[in-house]
Amino acid sequence: MTIIVHHLENSRSQRVLWLLEELGLPYEVKRYARDKATMLAPPALKQVHPLGKSPVIEDNGTVVAETGAILAYLVEQADGRLGAPAHRTDALRYRHFLHYAEGSLMPPLLVMLVLARVPLFGKMGLKKFRPMAEVHFDYVEAELASRPWFAGDAFTAADVMMSFPLEAAVKRAGILEGRPHIAAFLQTIHARPAYQRALAAGGPYAYA
Repeated sequence: MTIIVHHLENSRSQRVLWLLEELGLPYEVKRYARDKATMLAPPALKQVHPLGKSPVIEDNGTVVAETGAILAYLVEQADGRLGAPAHRTDALRYRHFLHYAEGSLMPPLLVMLVLARVPLFGKMGLKKFRPMAEVHFDYVEAELASRPWFAGDAFTAADVMMSFPLEAAVKRAGILEGRPHIAAFLQTIHARPAYQRALAAGGPYAYA
């Protein structure tokens, strides 16, 4: 059956569409617009999953939430394509970056987003917090300097997972100066035909 993607504009769920395109799995998009005042997801998403967040997919009665879990599910549906590489070291890196993207890299970006919206004291907080975030940006740059993709020599779902926080970091924190490998990674993924098809399917996405 066709996978239904409950897709919120300008959100993490763009990665789900991209991986679906890379894997060639059939899917249908149900788009949701953010509230223009709060920028939050609409209440209609709570009818799909109690958390009312995106992404969420439905597949023949199975509902899967959380981007990492969805990507792992899609890799399984595609018989392991774009999943963990065979080499043990590469497989470990694959699992690391599949979790690092949301578990370690996104939290500093969310803090920076919140601080940027707080008058006066937010700017002071950003100045103190920025060095902690820079540790992550430098780490990612060093990793990409040593190999073409996050897990190794081949493109995997880990690269899809890492795309959103890096795109968000460029938009929110302007991280590309002095980090040519992150810039090259983003340029490379944005040129992939599957990425372009996913953008067309998903609609508004501010980070590409």
